[in-house]
Amino acid sequence: MDALEICPQKAGRAREAGVSMTAGERESFLTELAAKGRAADTVERYRRSLEQLSQALPEDGRIRRGTLEQCREKMLSAGYAPRTVNLALSVANTYLGYMGRRDLQLSDTLETKEKLHPELSRSEYRHLLQVAKLLGREKVYLLVKLFASADMPVQELDKVTVEAVTAGQVTVGEGNTRRNIRLPGCLKKELLAYAGRQGIYRGPVFLTKDGTPMSRTYVTSSIRDLCAVAKVPVEKGSPRCLRRLYLAGRKAIEDNVALLVEQALERQLEEEQLSLGWDV
Repeated sequence: MDALEICPQKAGRAREAGVSMTAGERESFLTELAAKGRAADTVERYRRSLEQLSQALPEDGRIRRGTLEQCREKMLSAGYAPRTVNLALSVANTYLGYMGRRDLQLSDTLETKEKLHPELSRSEYRHLLQVAKLLGREKVYLLVKLFASADMPVQELDKVTVEAVTAGQVTVGEGNTRRNIRLPGCLKKELLAYAGRQGIYRGPVFLTKDGTPMSRTYVTSSIRDLCAVAKVPVEKGSPRCLRRLYLAGRKAIEDNVALLVEQALERQLEEEQLSLGWDV
């Protein structure tokens, strides 16, 4: 067969294979952005967005037609705010342009009005825990605390096993999305104590009455039932809202730490300036 007849077929297969987004390819893209004059903080935001997106990619880590739509749904289900998802997809579009695959870009964005995505406050979260304790509802107490204390996707709840809790971390995801979620020490103790009282010595900690792992719908219904009793808006009673509370709290702490680092560096430079400054 003539080579000219084969090339179009190869090109078609290559396009169907989509675009890969390995760690090395992401870094090459970011290096190119920096070379074009993008600010360091912008490049760092792009890096975080690409890492978030990579966790939502299919197991083979490739972007094909429809992949970004699927990633959007996965990120929303994992509790990411719409504006965070929009940013990740915007960066993905830029990456696809860099890779010469504008045909795989996603043009529409999510609605980000706050009224569509209520935020759970820290005081409301604490109130939910207090009410759950008063009612003796230990299982829903632990669910609320789990999603507000760790970056735990609700669809991976069955990975919270006695073995994983004993080890202090839960492994979620598959392939290139695989990651470890550390459990706070206080939560680990409460989970193991609960499992022991329930006679659960191996496998998933959170089970329904018939002994099967809890579904996403079951989890959300349990938390919303607690919200209704606690007089907290039921639309805030979801793993997604609890996870956003966790992420917001973590970011606030990280920002404070970053500020302390900058202040310490500034003091160090000022001390050196006193003895080594040009005009000293």
